[in-house]
Amino acid sequence: MNEGLAIAGGLAGVAGVSAAGFAVLRRTGAYLATGHALARPDDLDPLPRVLRRGLGGLTVPVTPGPRGELFLGPGVPQPGRTLRRLVLTPLFTRARMGGGRIARDQQVPFRLVVEFTGAVRDAETLLRAYAVLDQQLRDHAGLLSHCERDTVAPGAVTVSVTGIVDVRELLASQDTRYAFAEGSFDDIGTRSAPPALAPMISEPWSRRFGWDGLEPISAEERHLLHAMVRSAHDDGRTVRISGLPEGSHRARAAIWTELGAAGVDVIADRDQRGLVRHLRRHPVSRWEAREPLPTRAVRRGSPRPNPPRPERRREPV
Repeated sequence: MNEGLAIAGGLAGVAGVSAAGFAVLRRTGAYLATGHALARPDDLDPLPRVLRRGLGGLTVPVTPGPRGELFLGPGVPQPGRTLRRLVLTPLFTRARMGGGRIARDQQVPFRLVVEFTGAVRDAETLLRAYAVLDQQLRDHAGLLSHCERDTVAPGAVTVSVTGIVDVRELLASQDTRYAFAEGSFDDIGTRSAPPALAPMISEPWSRRFGWDGLEPISAEERHLLHAMVRSAHDDGRTVRISGLPEGSHRARAAIWTELGAAGVDVIADRDQRGLVRHLRRHPVSRWEAREPLPTRAVRRGSPRPNPPRPERRREPV
């Protein structure tokens, strides 16, 4: 296996490696798989800043508009501000230019969370909008993490759907799907939302914890945090924590530090600059032990006799 090449096999849609693409990739720092950006409602174009800073994921609020198209932001749909134009197309173009990776040192999928929001509450309208999203994702199938009959294969990008739309039943009915639901800690060990359907636990900090980072965390809350993260990992899921208390940078950094120490896979925050600086100074080393994204198979001149069989672990998406 050539570890220097990007994913293939499942990435049949990748045409090759572009020198221009690698020039773009070199402009960012190390890929921060733990860092996740929360787009602000008034952010006109959230993706470029996220990619430039090397963050490993982005949550974007979307609102269904005309013909089921998804528009960025929770307000009235603005012409041209669609998820497809501002996020999907540039994100997957970058992955193709990079030979199937968002960044040269990417080892786990970029996590794109599509959060349905806005005033629309009609179930039929929301599910129709998901159908449009599903088709748009299938146009980039070779670059996406996907699930086929309960078998999950990681790709350059993993898409999760959350918010006011409940797509669990619809997702579960698809033999092959290119999007996933988000779970909660209550889903651990349940059959209604297995890891293949909801591979990532995603909860706001304030749902279960009251610590604001101003004083040392209590032993009880620290124990609870570590125990919950460990139980999620044992269940084959990753953990994303968002909704951190609004406070001073020092208080937020204290919470980021505790999340990293507990093994939280994804730390989501609106303070992108502060989070990036923190993670570059305090990297979460557990990512180094993760199984990398699939690579291209390289034909060898002669087989090695009785090569050792590496331990295979499923990479959570």
